[in-house]
Amino acid sequence: MKPLFSVLCALLAFTSLSAQTPTWQPSPGHTQVPIWPGAVPDAQPAAGPEVATTRTKDHFVGGRPWTYISNVSRPTMTVYSPKGKNTGAAVVVFPGGGYQVLAIDLEGTEVCDWLTPKGITCVLLKYRVTDVGPYPKSGPYPESPMALEDGQRTVGLVRLHAAEWHIDPHKIGVLGFSAGGHLSAAMSTHFETRLYPAVDAADKESCRPDFAVVIYPGHLSLSAAQRDARQGTKKFVLPHPDHLSSADESLALNPDLHVTSRTPPTFLLQAEDDHVDNVNDSLAYYIALKKAVVPVEMHLYAQGGHAFGLRRTKFPVTAWPALVETWLGAIGMISE
Repeated sequence: MKPLFSVLCALLAFTSLSAQTPTWQPSPGHTQVPIWPGAVPDAQPAAGPEVATTRTKDHFVGGRPWTYISNVSRPTMTVYSPKGKNTGAAVVVFPGGGYQVLAIDLEGTEVCDWLTPKGITCVLLKYRVTDVGPYPKSGPYPESPMALEDGQRTVGLVRLHAAEWHIDPHKIGVLGFSAGGHLSAAMSTHFETRLYPAVDAADKESCRPDFAVVIYPGHLSLSAAQRDARQGTKKFVLPHPDHLSSADESLALNPDLHVTSRTPPTFLLQAEDDHVDNVNDSLAYYIALKKAVVPVEMHLYAQGGHAFGLRRTKFPVTAWPALVETWLGAIGMISE
């Protein structure tokens, strides 16, 4: 996923094709709430004001514009409660954006518009991201701890307020796209210990997701730099369960993800022609989950590319939300 949003970085230059607003606000009736009561842990100097930018014209997705947020230094969550039936399930949503920006509608609010009518509470996390220097950039853990800290804190807050928000504390999952897909996997493999000192009662709650939905993820397979480092000290042999094809090291798991039998049930989806994140990211994580005997369902499609969100296109991959609904029923998170 190294080139992730090299496309976006180029798009950022075409300001004539964008409309900028000072900040993003959720739809009427919903309020952003800061997830940290005071100073954020591992804070970085603000690289600039938070800005919401809408991509228009030739950068449509599914025939429509989309909006991204940059320079998030004060993370917030927005709770979208179901109206009518309530299954008790909740999903913390991680928009993608290469850990540089957040595709806040395409991979955020539109997820909530899909799930809340199904009786599922959505908690949209605006986690910390930045894409400009000279300050340290945000990135995947352990390159940067910020996004994972925000994710851990948010799942703890949802569990703390489960009764108040009519949520079953044993049915809290995570769902993310691209970088947010990696964050979902990181949450699934780094929940035993918080990355930050406890702040309040929310940090005494478990931050382990009960399930994870990982859509066109990156950073899940062994990177070229990690591969070179390993081969510099010893010959690397891919661990794989029960003779799963060849020992292709490109299917080795990122060693910063520690999959165990306690990793939650996971749904994986990616297109084989993804031009940003290689399909081996999903394959490597799938192999690791199978080896750890973690329930996993994976769907690979020949076409679809990257960053399609929930918007329907001509490709079959965009029917994926129905697959997730069926899977959530199969693992007992909602009624089938």
